[in-house]
Amino acid sequence: MLSDPEKRTSYDQFGRIDGSGLGRGFEGFDFGGMGDIFDAFFGAGGSAGGRAPQGGQDIRCEVSISFEEAVFGCDREIQVARMENCPDCRGSGAEKGTKPESCANCGGAGRVQRVERSVFGRFVNVVTCDRCQGDGKVISRLCPKCGGAGRSKNVRRLTVAIPAGVDSGFQVRMNGEGNAGTRGGPFGDLYIHLNVSTHALFQRKGTEIIYSLPLNFAQAALGDRVEVPTLDGLAYVDIHPGAQNGDVFRLGGKGAPRPGGGRRGDQLVRVQVVTPTALDETQRRLFEELKQAMGPEPAVSGSDKEGKSILDRIKKAF
Repeated sequence: MLSDPEKRTSYDQFGRIDGSGLGRGFEGFDFGGMGDIFDAFFGAGGSAGGRAPQGGQDIRCEVSISFEEAVFGCDREIQVARMENCPDCRGSGAEKGTKPESCANCGGAGRVQRVERSVFGRFVNVVTCDRCQGDGKVISRLCPKCGGAGRSKNVRRLTVAIPAGVDSGFQVRMNGEGNAGTRGGPFGDLYIHLNVSTHALFQRKGTEIIYSLPLNFAQAALGDRVEVPTLDGLAYVDIHPGAQNGDVFRLGGKGAPRPGGGRRGDQLVRVQVVTPTALDETQRRLFEELKQAMGPEPAVSGSDKEGKSILDRIKKAF
């Protein structure tokens, strides 16, 4: 019994003296069955197939367009270098006339099982097959054109439809025009980043187009009907008498639309009163008369008939 050293040791370790090596509470439990549990969780005996297809990477490029093209929209032809499926092997990586074979090491699964045994039972460790690198297939004869990569770089010509109303920083997305995927995966997308050139006459703020209209003193004081440029051609603006520097006149529907549709914004005509820097004798004499007629105090529009008469003459002189 417990006086026996061997039985005493067995009792201290396992709680029994029959030498079975099983402690109390584990009687009748088959540790060998643990292997089945690990099989269920870690994929032992899983289906073949290798790694899943991977989608191709997106591509980004930049395109410069004119101010007018940004407002009205345009079609622009571009060239894009991208990775495409090799035309000889059609993406398989194998020499033309051959095809990849199932990996003998993993049976086409792309992974292998390593079984380890311990006192707790059987443990299954699933790792990537080192022969096929997880593809499940091996290529005995590589495609000479792509070297077995299955893809090669190609320059592709595309026509991009740029919508009306875009501005610098706007992106046009073309689905499926990026790099080819691997193992039969889909193509990525192409993102075209737009840079809009500046205009010699116009500035833009959202849907509004801004034009600075230079006026001389006579036009600003007496008012005038002036011709101004727009993106649709020439238009007329009626300047009221006494116009001040910075006054804004609005031309409806002469601006830019919002990307995706909608009515066009307005063109803003901003008055810029220009001070003459080089006067001829006639102009200088008329300004001297106007100075005398108006006196030292700031003139109030329409209050001085003599000053207005001189302004008319100055207007004609300019």
